[in-house]
Amino acid sequence: MEWILIAAVVVVLILLSLAAKIVWQYQRGVVFRLGKFVRVRDPGLNFIWPIIDRLVKVDVRIVPLPVEPQEVITKDNVTMKVDAVVYFLVVNPETAVIKVLDYIKATHQIAQTTLRSVLGQSELDEILAHREEINRRLREIIDEQTEPWGVQVTVVEVKDVQLPEGMQRAMARQAEAERERRAKVVHALGEFQAAQTLADAAGIIATNPAALQLRYLQTLTEMAGEKNSTIIPVPLDIMAAVAQLTARQKTVDGVAP
Repeated sequence: MEWILIAAVVVVLILLSLAAKIVWQYQRGVVFRLGKFVRVRDPGLNFIWPIIDRLVKVDVRIVPLPVEPQEVITKDNVTMKVDAVVYFLVVNPETAVIKVLDYIKATHQIAQTTLRSVLGQSELDEILAHREEINRRLREIIDEQTEPWGVQVTVVEVKDVQLPEGMQRAMARQAEAERERRAKVVHALGEFQAAQTLADAAGIIATNPAALQLRYLQTLTEMAGEKNSTIIPVPLDIMAAVAQLTARQKTVDGVAP
């Protein structure tokens, strides 16, 4: 009688161990009964029917999925290698278990083919300058493909673009030429502004003799400060009179002014 009681206790303990399932907070439990889906169990201690029930745990955390470098030929016939990372999570555990054999591997394959397809339809300058737009298009296309599997793609980031060495040298020369062009444009603009300022100053002096006199005195002051010599200022009207007398004398002598 005691042996029967002990055997019964052992059987009960075995059945309880088979029936009790712990689902962690970051998981969901998909229960199948005799091969047919029953329900999705929440985190915590869950009991199922031993032998006839099977519980499949699905991780619902965000999964970072690296995509190894893919060789891509861009729209303008540039060969490069590009790698990326895809962040996704399971939003429907039932569908993720039933509709696809391995949702992680399937998402990885979709990410590879989409990366080659999207970058193959883009030009090199677009890939380098509009990275955010490329990432957005990749995320939308991959998410559209994985949505029937209960998988939601949250972020897709292109990490590194590896260009051939010859293309890198060509781009370096192009960048240097662009910098030289900008420097020449800035220099020419400075020369134009300086000439425009001098022309404006000449117009003001031509219409205002007092301004010419002040500029003359300022020039004398600068010359006196730079050289250790005595400078005797001569009024501009005297200089003008002397110039007129000289011109008249040359005219009288038969010499053109």
